[in-house]
Amino acid sequence: MPVLTVTPLYAGVLALLLVALSLNVIRARLSARVSVGDGGDKGVIKSMRAQANCAEYAPMGLILLALTELQGAPNWTLHLLGSTLLLGRLMHAYGFGRTPQIVPVRQLGMVLTFAMLIVAALANIGHAVI
Repeated sequence: MPVLTVTPLYAGVLALLLVALSLNVIRARLSARVSVGDGGDKGVIKSMRAQANCAEYAPMGLILLALTELQGAPNWTLHLLGSTLLLGRLMHAYGFGRTPQIVPVRQLGMVLTFAMLIVAALANIGHAVI
């Protein structure tokens, strides 16, 4: 049975990023005295969206990374894909989370994330049909 050795590294680091973003939501809610939801507070909304954005994109990237690894891609390829996803998620969270937002950093984070998803998706599709 194949063993994943590279994907767990990126899954672990991205999980820590998600925990950090979740703690930021908790901090924002405590500061705004909001127990559930966003309470209409812009800071809470911003924190929640930064967390949700990571939760929306990281899982698909990790699934694609794991499938690429299971298909036998070389480690350098896996690390290139994984680090692109991780850097994209970090840059997006940083750029989005600042006040005011650092839009170019946020945008580059999305470009890196989308690039990883597209390249890994095409590689998986190509490997499946060839």
